[in-house]
Amino acid sequence: MKLDALLKSRQKDPSTMMAVLEDWDENTGCHRDTMKLYALIVLFKFGLDVLALWLYCNNRLRTSLLGMFSLTVVLADLVMVFCTVTLWLLGMDKISACYLLDFATVTYGTLPLPMAGLCLIEYFFKDTWRTSYKVFKNMTVTLLLWISAVVYSYGAVNVELLELRVTSGKKFLVCQVQDTALVTYCVFALLGILSCAMLPFCHRIPQWIHEADRLYDAREAQENQLSDLFISTPGLQTIVSDEFLPKETTTPKPPLWYSLTLGFAMFWMPYLIVTSASLVFGFWIPAYVAVNLLWLECTNSVIVGLMFWVKSRVQGPYAKVPENVFSLEVYWHLSNGKQSGTKTYTPLTV
Repeated sequence: MKLDALLKSRQKDPSTMMAVLEDWDENTGCHRDTMKLYALIVLFKFGLDVLALWLYCNNRLRTSLLGMFSLTVVLADLVMVFCTVTLWLLGMDKISACYLLDFATVTYGTLPLPMAGLCLIEYFFKDTWRTSYKVFKNMTVTLLLWISAVVYSYGAVNVELLELRVTSGKKFLVCQVQDTALVTYCVFALLGILSCAMLPFCHRIPQWIHEADRLYDAREAQENQLSDLFISTPGLQTIVSDEFLPKETTTPKPPLWYSLTLGFAMFWMPYLIVTSASLVFGFWIPAYVAVNLLWLECTNSVIVGLMFWVKSRVQGPYAKVPENVFSLEVYWHLSNGKQSGTKTYTPLTV
């Protein structure tokens, strides 16, 4: 197949990419099997997702739909690692390798939009479910979602091996796979929005970051004291007010929307920059790599941040919102200082 035909196919469907399974150099007779590289890629992605699961989702695996989604993504990654390593070690035919890669890209590619939508729905109806039913509900919804994705993939997979020749005497055996447009558009959109949003007060960002660090350190120290108090005095109810905050400075305070955007950018800008740079420089990411726990947590931060921004106008810094990877309350105080907002801690007794 000619190179220009592949380029035309890419122009018709921008989400299409070619996975190289083998290549030969007719001049030197050198041959390379790339299944080892795919096994290393999915193994690295599995390790990254396990680390993210342990750091961000360890406390909400059963009570949160996002936590259940994250757990099943890690399990799917493990299955992907097993399959790719098996194909590599056994040296199985390339039709099987092409089917695996195409099936995985279609399956993973169907997940982002339903996952984001279901998490949003859960956040609106979070208090209507009893704790005893949450685990069953989360497992059922997650199982149905994966079953739907797998069934759809069986009908959508199109296994076709193509041999590509170039003028330098090289041949490539390639297989058509897909990326996920939703993840790509979200990454570019978030990076563009953050870059534009940071411009109005960019000269004050270092001061506000330093102030946010002071607030976070003071809050962490206060919570550690409360934790020690609960251990030593079971059953005690303690009310924590804004007294934990350090003395206010004379630095002008940012608007609340800017403060929350700054907190999001501080945490997620490296991920967005690295992912966008990979796409810009031509390193297109297939769906089975792009759909990972970092993307899920980043999307969750956007949803939770917007909910907090709306609710905190009425309920203050302790508006009841789902768990997030960065402290929304700290950035609320960065904008509002020592204003109203108390939180009651009641330790559990066994």
